[in-house]
Amino acid sequence: MKGHKKVQWARLDNASKIFPAVRSNKDPKVFRLSCELYEEVKPEILQQALELALRGFPLFRSVLRHGVFWYYFEESDIPPKAEKENTPVCAPIYQGDRHTLLFRVVYCNCRINLEVFHALTDGSGATAFMETLIYEYLKLAHGGNALQEIPDFKLTSSISKKADDSFEKHFVGTNMFKRKSEVAETTEYKRAYHIKGNKNGENRTRVVEGSMSLRSLLDLAHSYETTLTIFLASLLIYSIYREMPVRMRKYPVVLSVPVDLRNFFESATTRNFFCTIYAGCRFEKENFELKDTIDQVSKAFRNNLTKRQLYNQLDRLIALGQNPVLKFIPLPLKDFFLRIGAWVSARKISSAISNLGRITLPEAMKPFVKQFGVCTGARRPQINMCSFGDRTVITFTSPFMETDIQRNFFQFLSECGIDIEISVNF
Repeated sequence: MKGHKKVQWARLDNASKIFPAVRSNKDPKVFRLSCELYEEVKPEILQQALELALRGFPLFRSVLRHGVFWYYFEESDIPPKAEKENTPVCAPIYQGDRHTLLFRVVYCNCRINLEVFHALTDGSGATAFMETLIYEYLKLAHGGNALQEIPDFKLTSSISKKADDSFEKHFVGTNMFKRKSEVAETTEYKRAYHIKGNKNGENRTRVVEGSMSLRSLLDLAHSYETTLTIFLASLLIYSIYREMPVRMRKYPVVLSVPVDLRNFFESATTRNFFCTIYAGCRFEKENFELKDTIDQVSKAFRNNLTKRQLYNQLDRLIALGQNPVLKFIPLPLKDFFLRIGAWVSARKISSAISNLGRITLPEAMKPFVKQFGVCTGARRPQINMCSFGDRTVITFTSPFMETDIQRNFFQFLSECGIDIEISVNF
């Protein structure tokens, strides 16, 4: 009699738990990381590269299942497929009634796209996988001694460390009842301005992508005496402000900003390890200028973006999750309360900005790669960005047909002397 292989499983980390509960066809919680090559993608080679890349990322072979009290990842033997793109950008991946892999790899012309259900990993984890995929692809496509060395990836680590739950490693859940006076000052927004518009048909996401020089962007940000992320967050708020009805300017424009916790706590995980801070602007005077916005956004970043503040915020959340009463609430009821919580949180958000940062590749790979881009499915207009070499790609995604905010944003950069290549999906 043949023995049965033991099925591997893993619980969801702290950041992942909300995504299965709140995903929908309108907001599938899917993001895309793209790599644009200087050559047409060869499908057969991409398929081989995908199979090789997965050897170092066993969690990517998982499906999402659920029990009475929680969701969990279960090892699967579903074969991964690299396919020609034939679905809208960031189309739904996880659908509770079907067991599928939680990512897809699609190609179109010179682009290789990795789309991921956010419960599986975050931007840094997806970048590590994409770097490996591109390396395997180029090695198969071109070979030669120049591509035989193993690249020094940013998140190179053992398979076990890639699968670590870094929330469990760093946070013990003891600060749930910490006195308010012991917590650093934060900016609280009870209600934010909400962007309205005419929805795209069939829940399609409108994508407007701008590619430009990183050096030029940095020089512009430094001319305002601030960082690139704060400058672009402020410009996004200012672009929204210019389209707001005057009567709505009593509400602040508030951005949610994901923070990669690997920058504050030691971790090599390719699972989710991030949290979210909020940065906004109140329009308390007439004739608001970009510099006024930068001042308020800078203060919000200073107040929220410290290791102490992040630790206190996350430790309280983890203490809540470890509450023995809450642990044994049936999953459908947990999902219901998570959806209510997500709805309440959404009232405090106008838009979002996410900076994946600089993607690095070994020197031998750089001549084959033009640029990287990142975007996400959107329930409201928002931007994602990343850089490779001297190219920064800023991508707006929106559920609306209108593009006035996007026009304001890129027009401001253009008028400051930045040369921008614009592309749209429809």
